[in-house]
Amino acid sequence: MNRFFSLHRLVALLIKEMIQMRRDRVTFAMMLGVPLMQLMLFGFAINTDPKALPAALVSPTQDRYTRAMVTALELTGYYRFIAPNATEDEAEDMISRGEVAFVVTVPSDFGRRIERGDQASILIEADATDPSVASGAISTLSTVANSALLREAGQGQKQSNGLEIIVHRRYNPEGITQYNIVPGLLGVILQLTMVMMTAMALTREVERGTMENLLSMPANPLEIMLGKVVPYLIVGAVQVVVVLVSAKLVFNVPFVGSLSLVLAGVFVFVLALVILGYLLSTVSRTQMQAMQLTFFFFLPSLLLSGFMFPYRGMPAWAQVIGEVFPLTHFLRLIRAVMLKGADFSAVAGPFFALVLFAVGLAVLALFRFRKTLD
Repeated sequence: MNRFFSLHRLVALLIKEMIQMRRDRVTFAMMLGVPLMQLMLFGFAINTDPKALPAALVSPTQDRYTRAMVTALELTGYYRFIAPNATEDEAEDMISRGEVAFVVTVPSDFGRRIERGDQASILIEADATDPSVASGAISTLSTVANSALLREAGQGQKQSNGLEIIVHRRYNPEGITQYNIVPGLLGVILQLTMVMMTAMALTREVERGTMENLLSMPANPLEIMLGKVVPYLIVGAVQVVVVLVSAKLVFNVPFVGSLSLVLAGVFVFVLALVILGYLLSTVSRTQMQAMQLTFFFFLPSLLLSGFMFPYRGMPAWAQVIGEVFPLTHFLRLIRAVMLKGADFSAVAGPFFALVLFAVGLAVLALFRFRKTLD
């Protein structure tokens, strides 16, 4: 017998590890699924130069020069006018809700000034809560619009003094990245900690052999779930206070909206996360599996929610997947309230989406736990 090295023993150990890996289906799926998911997400879904950004046009006259300029902007690929006949109030409401990224305002005397050879001007209001989204579209404005007006005027018109394009970056005029990142970090931090800690709560009972003691208590599944969930809600509340205070005192992030609305959104978001973690714990056999499932959920949520990359830059199928994650809706809510001062009517969609997530996950978690008891 070779005391130092035996090829026979090595082969036996390799076979044993392969059999154990095959039995651990969650780990095996993670080994194959995560690299494939990363390849698909980074290769197809991630785009740092978004195109076809929704825009609204405010133009009382709609003359031929305005139409020529709008057509030229659409041909760049950056602009998609979903509201070509909007009023000022409608456009203001759309940009505050995040329905459009740009509002193009053309004055009523725009065409007359072009024909007289005077200098004309237009106003471009951009939603700059995410500075990277509007940068490419704004950089093409001057050249494209001037060229379109020169072609439309023709040789017989007076030489124009040019077009003045006034760009107003709303909500973040200086383009400070922290204004966009720090509110989003609140959601990312809560998601990582709440889901992971809660997912390991029930599996910890199974691994330590105390699950039988928990089931022998005179408590129903709902009471057991609440007993596991509520402590982490308190932990989440502490994290929220720390992040919000740091955002204001350290990063000087503006807070122009309602604090109560932010706290209501945070509560529903954290509730959905801890219930999700509890649901993951009901399908995990070990704490390692619970941690793996947490990261399997965390990665696509981080990439497709609009936190790291512009949401509007992703293809339609990736945006549909992104709508499945609570973080997507929380980012819309927290950024709209903190940076835009949006009221409840403006964020009702993301808020009720989070409520729906929390209720749906709670039903699934109770169903899974009852099935575990059976």
